[in-house]
Amino acid sequence: MDTGLASGPDSRLVSLDYCSSLTEYQRWPTREVQIGDVPLGGTNPIRLQSMTTTDTMDTAATVAQSIRMIEAGCEYVRITAPSLREARNLEVIRGELRRRGYRAPLVADIHFTPNAAELAARIVEKVRINPGNYADRKKFQTIDYSDDAYQAELDRIYKRFAPLVAVCKEYGTAMRIGTNHGSLSDRIMSRYGDTPLGMVESALEFLRICEDLSFHNIVLSMKASNPQVMVQAYRLLVATMKKEGMNYPLHLGVTEAGDGEDGRIKSAVGIGTLLEDGLGDTIRVSLTEEPEHEIPVARALAERYRRRDEAAPLPPVIHSPIDPFHYRRRTSAQRATIGAKAVPVVVADLSHLSAPGPAVFAGLGYNYSVPLDKWHIADMACDFVYLGTARIDFELPGTLRCISDYAAWRSAGSERGAALPLLTADEFLENADRSDELNFVSAGIQDLTDRFMTALTDDPSAVLVLDAAGWRGMPEQRRAFISLLEANCPAPVIIRQRYPDLQQDDVLLYAATDCGALLLDGLGDGLWLQAADISHRRLNNLAFGILQATRTRISKTEYISCPSCGRTLFDLQETTARIRARTNHLKGVKIGIMGCIVNGPGEMADADYGYVGSGPGKISLYRGQEVVRKSVNTAEAVDALIDLIREDGNWVESEK
Repeated sequence: MDTGLASGPDSRLVSLDYCSSLTEYQRWPTREVQIGDVPLGGTNPIRLQSMTTTDTMDTAATVAQSIRMIEAGCEYVRITAPSLREARNLEVIRGELRRRGYRAPLVADIHFTPNAAELAARIVEKVRINPGNYADRKKFQTIDYSDDAYQAELDRIYKRFAPLVAVCKEYGTAMRIGTNHGSLSDRIMSRYGDTPLGMVESALEFLRICEDLSFHNIVLSMKASNPQVMVQAYRLLVATMKKEGMNYPLHLGVTEAGDGEDGRIKSAVGIGTLLEDGLGDTIRVSLTEEPEHEIPVARALAERYRRRDEAAPLPPVIHSPIDPFHYRRRTSAQRATIGAKAVPVVVADLSHLSAPGPAVFAGLGYNYSVPLDKWHIADMACDFVYLGTARIDFELPGTLRCISDYAAWRSAGSERGAALPLLTADEFLENADRSDELNFVSAGIQDLTDRFMTALTDDPSAVLVLDAAGWRGMPEQRRAFISLLEANCPAPVIIRQRYPDLQQDDVLLYAATDCGALLLDGLGDGLWLQAADISHRRLNNLAFGILQATRTRISKTEYISCPSCGRTLFDLQETTARIRARTNHLKGVKIGIMGCIVNGPGEMADADYGYVGSGPGKISLYRGQEVVRKSVNTAEAVDALIDLIREDGNWVESEK
């Protein structure tokens, strides 16, 4: 069948050894794991879960919070057990929940304490262990292991870990082997580095012990605060499992995602990208908020894959020119400020306004001062604004360009000014009257014929606006990018996604998934979001938020903030808000805010600065992964953090 799509050879093809299909949603078939009365994997729906933030020894508070989580839709309740004392109290908590009629499986979260894990495994339905610290203590040392010395380390881990496996087998308890990017052991770091491969090998060391002991009631996770690292690690894990004949279910999550819109965007970028690949059996959205607030976000992400629209099939992809395990931005030509090595641009849509005035542009990062007759341009100022058929009668700052529909642009003649045209695919092919500078060409996957791609390639002024809408927008655009790569078409591409019938919360999650998944794979030179009944300010902020989460364009401070748990030594929500209020003008600075040492220098991974609970009322401050001040009183700690940033020359005064 002739699809009309261009195709051709490419020497960089990558086999689809991590994903069943790049064009149709096909969930990767995993084995079923029994977790109490709520099985996971196989043909079961994607499960939703969260974690309590209360002190595990406060039975009443933990039970009450667990009930709120369950009633919000939480299917697995995770509770920290940092010592034997807390592990023992899990039986009291479980008993009280069962007495009240709540049967959601409980999961014990374990770090550093094998004896607590072995006790908890006799009580709850599942235990989570972190292979980076279950049998190791991280000292940030680089060790040159011989093969024999490395094997001796594996033998030591086997002896340390085997008793927990035996308990899980005896009691029918499931286990999650949960690797975290920031807490890889010194052994793994020394051999594999701070890489997705190191994350995978960290889990496989423990998984192979389980298999050797004939224990298979296992779930795996590869969490990171950086969605790109997280996505690459999960893909590599699946590819490795497939090679070794394994199919264990996957727990998805972006760790330390933060709060508010930024936390939701970052979570959707990572989790949504993998769901689009057909990967994932359970979701935890880690927000620095009350745990019941995580469930609606997780539900919205999961529900999207239970009701995919039926549509004509897209041309399948057998081998892909996109490397799913390493970031490589698609090579494109430079068109003015778009493409090549330039950061992705943002196009704001004002086509719904008949005559936008200067005040409208304040929502797009441009504030006009009448007394000074001057524009102030913010870090999140859009690069282009689409007017449709409208016109403006005032002068815009030189950094901002207008885009008009081709017919309106053409009819303006000598009054075009700095406006640029947007052409349909047919208009582009049929009209020679174009801008000498830039021509935006709107096209969908159905327009990418050999003739059209040749014209795009031959026109040094053409920028493709790749259009999509609906449930299948991201797979359509990914398939279109593959066609562009196969045809060696160098035109820059702006990703345009339309959401005409969605509520604001869903637009945020779906756009972060659809656009973020492409950007993480190096696809896209710009974003253009359209949605009914959502302000242009919110859509502009959303576009910049997606670029920030994918780290393709940094425009604000990044907060790597853990979601809190029973180990937390201060009020994370209040503290995060205080730090954000003082530092949110520090563009490009990454600040980790961690409730305890478990989520400390390791978990915040690539943060520039760290604010870590070290004891009751005490904070340790980090520069990268190096502690620089210990036992700072919490009342003074935010000021001390700012002093540290100032000392490094990274502080600027806010213009507010």
